[in-house]
Amino acid sequence: MSGVHRHLGFLLLTEAVLCAAATRFQDVLSHGRTSVTSYKKLQGWSSDQNKWNEKLYPFWEEGDPRWKDCWKGGRVTAKLDTDSPALVGSNVTFVVTLQFPKCQKEDNDGNIIYERNCTQDPPASQDQQVYVYNWTEWIDNCGWENCTSNHSHNVFPDGRPFPHYPGWRRRNFVYVFHTFGQYYQTTGRSSVIFSVNTANMTLGKHVMAVSIYRRGHSAYVPIATASAIYVVTDKIPIFVSMFQKHDRNISDSIFIKDSPITFDVKIHDPTYYLNNSAISYKWNFGDGSGLFVASSSTTSHTYTLQGNFTLNLTVQAIIPVPCQPVTPTALLPTSAVTTGVPSNSDTSTAVESMEDNPDGGCHIYRNGYYRTGISVVEGILEVNIIQMMSIQMTESQAENSLVDFVVTCQGSLPTDVCTVVSDPTCQVSKSVVCDPIIVTDECLLTIRRAFEEPGTYCINITLGDDTSQALASALISVNGGSSSGTTEGVFIFLGLLAVFAAIGAFVLYKRYKQYKPIERSAGQGENQEGLTAYFSNFKAIFFPNSTERNPLLKSKPGIV
Repeated sequence: MSGVHRHLGFLLLTEAVLCAAATRFQDVLSHGRTSVTSYKKLQGWSSDQNKWNEKLYPFWEEGDPRWKDCWKGGRVTAKLDTDSPALVGSNVTFVVTLQFPKCQKEDNDGNIIYERNCTQDPPASQDQQVYVYNWTEWIDNCGWENCTSNHSHNVFPDGRPFPHYPGWRRRNFVYVFHTFGQYYQTTGRSSVIFSVNTANMTLGKHVMAVSIYRRGHSAYVPIATASAIYVVTDKIPIFVSMFQKHDRNISDSIFIKDSPITFDVKIHDPTYYLNNSAISYKWNFGDGSGLFVASSSTTSHTYTLQGNFTLNLTVQAIIPVPCQPVTPTALLPTSAVTTGVPSNSDTSTAVESMEDNPDGGCHIYRNGYYRTGISVVEGILEVNIIQMMSIQMTESQAENSLVDFVVTCQGSLPTDVCTVVSDPTCQVSKSVVCDPIIVTDECLLTIRRAFEEPGTYCINITLGDDTSQALASALISVNGGSSSGTTEGVFIFLGLLAVFAAIGAFVLYKRYKQYKPIERSAGQGENQEGLTAYFSNFKAIFFPNSTERNPLLKSKPGIV
């Protein structure tokens, strides 16, 4: 009897030793990292203490020479991307993409196509240009139930069978993900996307690792590994973009006084976790204008003083969640609690309630914060083209048409000017000329530009300084030849216009002529003065050459 006991004890000891020596998921997937021993279970995931079938899924350490021969034509690499950071309670998504060696790609049937002629010189013959590796050929002629000899081959590393759905045989890669001391396994093609909920994850940075195996005839072959860091947070991830019309460099956080700044808030919520939430935006622009609360993600603000200011933004989301049973609970300080109503007694307990809920259901609060510094300075606010004049030239100088543009601006004084000449649609640029300028008193300058060919042009004149710039645009029609010819044509046109006007006046006079006695009225002198002023204005319109009488041009500075 004692011999039986000794034999039974030996068998139990042997089994314990074998179990201790068995390869587990933690041994294969941790890659030297410390595994998490205390965690909450992730939905659909399994503990990495389960046994790993190393015979069907061999495990190679990094640097093993077998990695060089695991794929025909070179080494396969894997890229693991994530949409982290993720707000706790939402889903975080991962995408794995396999990158094959040169001249290889996956076709619609899941086979790998080798294009042999992409590196050969001269190219291979037509029948040898493409090689198709159909690694599911051994099961193409049988169904799931009929392939009894290979039934044990279609399982994951923990022994669970592959899911049986249409097209399962075209998924030739096995992906095993590992995080939080747990693993998730699936089949796929050269790219796989999956999401995991973060409700049971601790806050902070974590590592997601993945091991990829390809299908083989007798076993699966490891081809690549990858890892990525993802972040779980209880703060709403937000980003604020700022735009100002005349700001020269948006990224430097320097803006112009007396010009509105548009603030646009982007919430990072790729899985639409906050879609049904009530979101508010609380702004403090730091200039003493007070607290501004809005329900829109876009707002604008104008700083009327120069200086440095601190912008603070708080985004609050009220997220509806399934209500828990109303039970007495201890009052614990937390950022995600159901609204509580204290009792009338002095005890430190509270009862969960649905009062003061904006959507009529239980909810939790999540906040996001943004803070940045802003500098406000003087800048150029507006540019206007007040006059365009064609410059008179002799016939020997009439190679180019010269035009002077008289420009004014508001705000600070400019330090440079750029002129862009485009087609009439202002879409196709023909020339760009930039010059430094020195303006010491009043923002009034004359810009001279040459035009080689006659036609209609779109002119954009930009005045700028270190922090701002403003633009004025105009359409101009440039005539060819010398200005004398142009002037002659203008006078011919005006002469014909005067002739037709005289004829029209004579016809009207003959038609509506009435006899009136000649008499001198008391207001005749005043009428003559008014008539003289009228013809003076008429002359100023049709004969503007006497520009020395224009007080604006008396003070115009040098020509640029």
